[in-house]
Amino acid sequence: MLRMQLLPARLIKPRAIPSRPASSALLSSSSPTAGATTTLEDVAANRKGLAKVVLKKGKTQVFKNGNPMVYSGAVDRIIGRPPPKTGDAVLVADGSERAIGWGMYNSVSMFCVRLMQLEEEAARDPSYALNMEKLLEARLDAAVDLRQSMGLPSDETNVYRLVNSEGDRLSGLIVDVFGDVAVIASSAAWIEKYKQEIEFLVGRVRNVNHIKWRPSIDILKEEGLEISYQGDPSSSSCPGRVKVMENGICYLISLEGQKTGFYADQRESRRLISSISRDRRVLDVCCYSGGFALNASFGGAKDVIGIDSSSPALELAKENIQLNKLDPGRISFLREDATEFMKGAAARNESWDVVILDPPKLAPRRKVLQSASGMYRNLNSLAMQITKRGGLLMTCSCSGAMTQSGLFLRVLQGAASMAGRRITVLRQAGVACDHPIDPSYPEGAYLTNFLLRIL
Repeated sequence: MLRMQLLPARLIKPRAIPSRPASSALLSSSSPTAGATTTLEDVAANRKGLAKVVLKKGKTQVFKNGNPMVYSGAVDRIIGRPPPKTGDAVLVADGSERAIGWGMYNSVSMFCVRLMQLEEEAARDPSYALNMEKLLEARLDAAVDLRQSMGLPSDETNVYRLVNSEGDRLSGLIVDVFGDVAVIASSAAWIEKYKQEIEFLVGRVRNVNHIKWRPSIDILKEEGLEISYQGDPSSSSCPGRVKVMENGICYLISLEGQKTGFYADQRESRRLISSISRDRRVLDVCCYSGGFALNASFGGAKDVIGIDSSSPALELAKENIQLNKLDPGRISFLREDATEFMKGAAARNESWDVVILDPPKLAPRRKVLQSASGMYRNLNSLAMQITKRGGLLMTCSCSGAMTQSGLFLRVLQGAASMAGRRITVLRQAGVACDHPIDPSYPEGAYLTNFLLRIL
């Protein structure tokens, strides 16, 4: 059995972060006079060439409330010559030109500034005002603290999310830890600029021995960057596959697979499946590498089937059966199209006690929400038809547009009507606790998970 030692220390080897040239506009300021209140304007006074992004009147409050994404339509003017370049730190000010915070500028993206610190925070602690290196260190330190307070990592779980973008106040940065490997997903230009510092800080986290840098190429194009994923030297020593443990179950995961390699956001829902599967027949539709199916088998299910259309994912799932010494006669994985499999099962009047439906993202953007709603309705109608009356359906949407719309339950009601079934909601959930969401940035919410009783 793979075991992790939970160590109380947050970061090791307290070496200095690799420094940038002394001419950088992000060097730390001199210490404020004891008892004095230092404002961002005070700090900015020592920064030559620091631009100020002035917001339109009436557009300030949403950002003062914490939304970090300053969109270009909210900007009235930019003060400063020469104008700021992508990756530069800038002040963000209200219509009266009073600073409300500072952030990282992008001259191309629809989000022209990602706010990093608000004025009142800088007044309380000016030590990392307009200093990206120090802010990164503080935010990474806080992220490690938060996970440890949630019991991560532990003897039974060493796969978790260390940094969750806006939820950890580092917009565009995702860090997932898989055993001794940290996968860093970059989706903002400022992250690419500070790649060296981020890798250094993540490399200091306990038990992290390898780092894989995984840029989101399509999103970074919208940020004005052309980046090749191939041949990144920082990932050269990183294994292609790694063995991890979640809730006492071992997984082989591919670091070349979907997202960063594993969906840690469903950890708590997988644990629930384990607790409700004893002596039941379980079907896991869109199973990927077998997370829900393996938990059902561990929980004592008498028969488990996992369905997915991806051969590489199913190869991992089958290896995970052997890795956990499960009985292959009671758990199996099949390469099938989800819709066709469920149609065939319904035609044969075949049904299961517990069905899990966790399809890929069907509504990546709001403009396709209507068509995606139809796809979700059709899939869930089929899933309800093959769930025994009185049985349980766990159904999920990882589409941010669907979750943020609040329409998923209405879609499920429509699916029940199509299937000639009634539903009751037993549980509504989202991401696991290591995926914090800032309520001032509701766009960070993407996962909805319903446990339904099918009648």
